[in-house]
Amino acid sequence: MAYFLCRLKPPRPTFPTDMSATEAKAMAAHAMYWEAEAQAGSVIVFGPVLDPAGAWGLGIIEAEDDAAVRRFVGGDPVMGAGLGFSCDIFPMPSANLGRRLQTLVTP
Repeated sequence: MAYFLCRLKPPRPTFPTDMSATEAKAMAAHAMYWEAEAQAGSVIVFGPVLDPAGAWGLGIIEAEDDAAVRRFVGGDPVMGAGLGFSCDIFPMPSANLGRRLQTLVTP
């Protein structure tokens, strides 16, 4: 097994603050899709990153190979919604998992 970093790029930097109802619905389906894989154990962590240059989504995935990650990302509802999202996939030569958390909630 190998680890991969996925960076989901929204259609515009202001997306979190001005998404349409259609985009919000696609994002809800996206979150459920990733949550199901997190529960299954192949998604290690996922969530939004509030980058000052524009928010984006982070996912760390454990998968057999690059093709498996690309299949997973390709099946993401937000990728097939035709809303202008794209995803960069980067292999990680190593990953130190430390302790795994079920859920991290920040104030």
